[in-house]
Amino acid sequence: MAGTATSVKIQPLGDRVVVKPLESGNKTKGGIVVPDTAKEKPQEGEVVAVGKGRFLDSGEVKSLEVKVGDKILYGKYSGTEITLEEQEYLILREEDILAIIK
Repeated sequence: MAGTATSVKIQPLGDRVVVKPLESGNKTKGGIVVPDTAKEKPQEGEVVAVGKGRFLDSGEVKSLEVKVGDKILYGKYSGTEITLEEQEYLILREEDILAIIK
């Protein structure tokens, strides 16, 4: 599978990417433990697979700006959640990615 991490058995199509959400800590800075039910959805993740790119009106394919291994920020309610081999992933369009964390 070109463009994918070896552990992920899914190939996104077009301008979609598969992201593994990064878990936020379960304690606040003040030391308060936050239960799972009160946690917000993560908005940071690692790209584990990318599609071939976005098709332009001219018929050309514009490659994606993100690549496997990039850490990204994405919109809070973006994408579609999936579970694959007991691991949670998110499938997003490239336009739902807000930034690459360097």
